[in-house]
Amino acid sequence: MTAPRITVNGTEAPISPAAPHTTVLDFLRERGLTGTKEGCAEGECGACAVLVARPGTNEPTDWVAVNACLLPAAALDGQEVVTSEGLATAGPAGAPGALHPVQEEMAVRGGSQCGYCTPGFVCSMAAEYYRPDRCAHTDTEPAEDGTGTGTGTEDGPRHDADPEHGPNGFDLHALSGNLCRCTGYRPIRDAAFAVGAPTADDPLAQRRAQSPPAPVATEYVRDGRAFLRRSTLGETLRLLRERPDAVVVAGSTDWGVEVNIRSRRADCVVAVDRLPELRELRFGPGAVEIGAALTLTEIERRLDGRVPLLAELFPQFASRLIRNGATLGGNLGTGSPIGDSPPVLLALEASVVLADADGERQVPLAEYFTGYRQSVRRPGELIRAVRVPLPLSPVVAFHKIAKRRFDDISSVAVAFALDVEDGIVRKARIGLGGVAATPLRALATEEALEGRPWTAETAEAAARVLRAEGTPMNDQRASAAYRSAMLGQSLLKLYAQTTEAVTS
Repeated sequence: MTAPRITVNGTEAPISPAAPHTTVLDFLRERGLTGTKEGCAEGECGACAVLVARPGTNEPTDWVAVNACLLPAAALDGQEVVTSEGLATAGPAGAPGALHPVQEEMAVRGGSQCGYCTPGFVCSMAAEYYRPDRCAHTDTEPAEDGTGTGTGTEDGPRHDADPEHGPNGFDLHALSGNLCRCTGYRPIRDAAFAVGAPTADDPLAQRRAQSPPAPVATEYVRDGRAFLRRSTLGETLRLLRERPDAVVVAGSTDWGVEVNIRSRRADCVVAVDRLPELRELRFGPGAVEIGAALTLTEIERRLDGRVPLLAELFPQFASRLIRNGATLGGNLGTGSPIGDSPPVLLALEASVVLADADGERQVPLAEYFTGYRQSVRRPGELIRAVRVPLPLSPVVAFHKIAKRRFDDISSVAVAFALDVEDGIVRKARIGLGGVAATPLRALATEEALEGRPWTAETAEAAARVLRAEGTPMNDQRASAAYRSAMLGQSLLKLYAQTTEAVTS
């Protein structure tokens, strides 16, 4: 086992003498790469964004933007990182000081003002720039007189009728985790929609055709604290039996906040994000099995809409930067009552596969949570996978009520999965978050729906029942009365949406 090292902008750098809890952000800044900034230290602002080479969906390797403030540096042992400084010399020009195409567009279109947030924007934009399936499409913006199609000019990019996607295929959601807008939205949007495709001699584009860094076992110990990664699931489970006190991390999107904001330290951290047994996605005859260590972005792209309720969840789950690291295993493992995935998985009647050194067991998610941030998972057990039974219910929706449209914590989250045949609700499954000490099924509302006609009267009666589900509380995000009102309203919204879909 070699000393942990990270390849940063093409050059290997030892992690030592950093402490095991040292973040990638601090690791980079200590090496003079100060383009990577700290803003919030909890994964919301994106000022710390960097690129990491990860296994790709359409190519062997994808350049993925992540929050450097959340990841321990030791978590990137053996991996490749590119910062904003590295982009400047990695573009097609290749000369020191030459701007990368995304940096050039941000500069010429006025997308930077004070400049503090700009390197993070540039890294998130570069990840989208290098997305292999990004492609230009026909501009459909109406002309100024409203009668034709806009063509754009040399002075500015054309803008698609869909405000979130540019004619160059750029998805603005890639920037949803970069929150500074001191210059305003338009110049940043202009820069994003102006970038072209990578050229043939672009080294970072060429890198996508090569295999990503292979997972390496890591044993990094300093000052009595350890960051450990084993090569296989079996080795990891034996380690957890020996160290039941260990903190298990994948994307560190939750643990990183604990380290930064609450100054939490662990004597032993065990990483599971690169275990191949936790990174599989399989469709079987009776279920789809999703590995607990696949990131939400990887799941979204590999499912490609085949589980529609999950497809509704993903765009509303935090930001792209967070989804590039967060996992279903981590979201369920924390046991948070306001996690966004549990309501959806409850509505899908999912189960969790728990593994320890003695074997595996499957637990229905409806029986998994036992109290506030508590579950049936025993010391030494890991969530290996999530199983969603097939076939799927055809009427689905995920309603997230929060103060911001994106990148926010839910005040209330409601997921619906209904089977409606010949106008009758044959089956109803409803998952709730934010209204009790645990995520829960709305059992009384399900009973109020099943066997009844899918009509406005049924929806209104069931909405009254739904308002009484859970034990909502008053806090800084919402009042108990508001949460209850939103529960009922969400069911009325579902009925209105399904009625509109049938009649349109």
